[in-house]
Amino acid sequence: MPILTNTGGIAATNCYLVADEAAKLAVLFDAPDHTTTPLLDECSRRGWTLQGLWLTHGHFDHLADHAVVTSRFPTAKVLIHELDAPKLQNPTTRLFQLPFTIPPRSPDATLTDGQRLSIGSLQVEVIHTPGHSPGHVMFLLTNPASPADPPVLIGGDLIIMHAVGRTDFPDCSYPALQSSIRRIMQLPPETRLLPGHGDPTTLAEELRTNPYVQEAVEASAD
Repeated sequence: MPILTNTGGIAATNCYLVADEAAKLAVLFDAPDHTTTPLLDECSRRGWTLQGLWLTHGHFDHLADHAVVTSRFPTAKVLIHELDAPKLQNPTTRLFQLPFTIPPRSPDATLTDGQRLSIGSLQVEVIHTPGHSPGHVMFLLTNPASPADPPVLIGGDLIIMHAVGRTDFPDCSYPALQSSIRRIMQLPPETRLLPGHGDPTTLAEELRTNPYVQEAVEASAD
C-alpha cells in the first residue's frame, strides 16, 4: 500500500496519495492549497489512475486545491460527508481573508458513516467523527493481501499528534469531538494515524501521550 505525503499551504496541511500498485488506482485524501501538484505529478509518473479526491472535511485548508486535482484527473470523483458539503459549495472562510480564491463546486457523491469504499484491492471504511466539523470523517484502510499490516487511519483534524482539532469555530462541538475520539480509540492500538497536520503517530501513542485523548477516554467512565 504505497502512501505518498505532501504538506503545505497556509495552514501546513497534510495530503496523502494512496495507491494499489497492481491495479494502478489511487486516491488523494484532502487537497491543501498549493500542495497537491507534486503528488499528482507522481501519480502520473507511476501510471496510476486517480479515481477520487476524498475529503476528511470541508475546512478550506483541506479542499482548496480541488480544482487543481480535477483539472489534471477529470474523472476523479470528489467525495465529502453530506454535512460538510455546504462548505465545498461555498468554500470561503469568515475567519480571515484568503490570499487565493477557491472555486465552489458540489461533490460527485456524499459519504456516510460505515460506507465501504475501495482502491483496487484496498478496503476503506468511512467513519463519521464530528466535533471539529459536523461532517468530519476518517478513512480506515486495510489491505487484505497483507493482513498482518496494521490498519491505516487517514484522520483529518480529529486527533493530531499530542493534540486535537480546534473546536472554537461556530459549528464545532467539543463534546462531539470527545465522543468521536472515544469511538476511534476502540480501533486496534497499533493503528497508524495519518493526521491532517503534524507527523504520523499511532492510536497507542496518542492514548499514552495525548492529554485530550486521555481526557475523552476517561470521561466515558464518569
